Parts: sequence; C-alpha cells; structure tokens
Amino acid sequence: MKRFSFILVAWVVWLATAAILPAQETPKVVPRRQVTMCSYNLKNYLKMERFVKGVRTEGIDKPENEKEAVVKSIVAIQPDILGLCEIGTMEDVQGLQRRLKEAGLDLPHVEMAGGGDATRKLALLTHLPIVARHSQTKLSYQIGQHIFPVSRGFLDATVLLRPGWELRCVGVHLKSRREVPEGDQALMRRNEAHLLRTHLEGVLKAKPETKVVCYGDFNAHAHEAAMVEIEGVPGMELSMRDVRLRDRHGLTWTHYWEFADVYSRFDYFFVSRELQQHVNHKESYIYDTENFDEASDHRPIVLKIDLAK
Repeated sequence: MKRFSFILVAWVVWLATAAILPAQETPKVVPRRQVTMCSYNLKNYLKMERFVKGVRTEGIDKPENEKEAVVKSIVAIQPDILGLCEIGTMEDVQGLQRRLKEAGLDLPHVEMAGGGDATRKLALLTHLPIVARHSQTKLSYQIGQHIFPVSRGFLDATVLLRPGWELRCVGVHLKSRREVPEGDQALMRRNEAHLLRTHLEGVLKAKPETKVVCYGDFNAHAHEAAMVEIEGVPGMELSMRDVRLRDRHGLTWTHYWEFADVYSRFDYFFVSRELQQHVNHKESYIYDTENFDEASDHRPIVLKIDLAK
C-alpha cells in the first residue's frame, strides 16, 4: 500500500512539473526561397610574371593585399554560387576556399574548366550540390588556315538549389580585346561566341525547360556581334536574355581600364526563358565599393534568383 501511495505521489508530481515546463517544439525546416549568384573576374589570381621592385620576375603570386580585398568583397556579397574568371590552378582555388572559409563563407564544391590559355582558368564554387558536369575544354575554330582553341573553354555545371530545382551554370571568359599577331581579336571572340551559342542551343533543344544562366567576362559591349549572337532572337524559345544590372549610383560599368581611363560593361548574366521569371531584378546588382580596384579591375556582378515564383 505504501509503495502504491509513493508511485501515485510521484505520478502527480510529474504531471505538475510537465505542465510547468515549456513544450519541446520540433525544429521547422525553412525552405530556401532565394539564391545569390556572383560572377567575378579576379584579375590574375595566380602565379605569373610580375614586376618586383621594377624587375620582371616569373612565378609571382597575386599580391597579398589584393587577395585580401578579393575575399572581403566576396564575403560581403555572401554568394551561394560563385563563378570566377582568371584563377590559376586547383591549388589557387583551394587557397581561396580556405580564406573564404576562415572569413565565414564555406564553398566546398568546385568545378573548373580551361582551354587554350594554360594560365587562366574558370572556376565555380558553391555550398550547394553539383549534380552534373558538362564543361567544354577542347573546342576550337578556324579562321583562314589557322585553327584556334577556345581561350578558356566553357564551364558547365548543374547545381541543385533545392529538391527538384536545378540551375545549369555556364561560365565563360571570351578572348580578350588585346590585339594578337595570330588573328583579329574581335573575329576570334565572335567565333568563340558562335561556339557558345551552339552549346547553349544544344542544352535548350534537348530540354527546353532547363533553367540556364550564362555568366562571366565576355570582353565585349552589348551591341557587338558576339553578344548579339549569344543572346539570340529576343523572345524566342532558345533566346538568352541579358540581365541589365546597375550599381547603387545607377551606373552599369563592370570594368575599368586605368591606362586609357575607360569604363566598360564586360561582365554579364544571360538567362534562359525558363529562368527569366525567377530573376529578382530589384535585388540584383553590381557590387560597388570605392576601392574596388584594390582587388581587381572588374567589379563583381550579383544575381538574385527567387525559387518561390
């Protein structure tokens, strides 16, 4: 009888205590509603010939203060997907990943691509899963009797933004505007653009509902033939729409050539018809800081993608 009384009292005490303690709520999983993508030409984040105390020296890395400025800009943007131009080896990529992680931005998944330029590569970094890779690194074209490789190839990686929501990212860095003895630089870039358009059409013809973003440093103005070809016929199923971005002052330039004191728009996002409705134009922008040139001669461009639409 005493044992029964003890159990009864304990049970009553437990009930009273349970009534006082707050209920344990099951953590709610908040679905991802927006993804931030950044495209950034890092201006030779690699080892190359540089001037050291006025002397040309081989194998010199990007200066430490420039690397720190690059990291500062990227961390301020907080991208989920980061597309890079002008980075060197996988060692350079891993070094940048370490710096970003130490600054609080972990982007562990990587795709790299390259072409005829053995020094400068393309890279894509993300914390989201890369579920498919179709980078093009062996493309070439012919001008007259000469065959040229595509300078940096085309990076092509599909990123899973959330279950059932894939984004196909095609990164490019077209031929620079520097004149070269081998051929006309504008015609070389036009040929690379033609191959890019062919690649994009192949993707969209195979699966028209694919959400494609083509990004990078195109080294061309919006009205030039190379860009017109990449965009295609506006409004048509296979067209790619130019996402026109501005900085906080309403300006559109992304590159500054100090020697000639020329500001240009060379960095772009193009999106497929299926992706257009998901672009948040109001929140997409050109990253604007007073000392942008401490990191690069390019400014990062930022695309906000709404998943809930």
